[in-house]
Amino acid sequence: MGAHAQELSGGTGFQELDELVLHLKGLVLVRKLQQRRGADEQELGMYGAEIERVRARLAGLLSGDQRAAAEVNAE
Repeated sequence: MGAHAQELSGGTGFQELDELVLHLKGLVLVRKLQQRRGADEQELGMYGAEIERVRARLAGLLSGDQRAAAEVNAE
């Protein structure tokens, strides 16, 4: 197992990954629900921005790019 895989399976990394995936799924579902209910573009845009932020954080964790993950986390 590579160092990055060991890091993710070590507990906190995997837990963070799991939480981010659940958060992303929730955001996507809520955005779709709000869209069906006729939410305005500004509200949908807020969900879209948060979805992109979480996706970038996930990508940083999965690629092992801690700098990219930290930059997204700081925003």
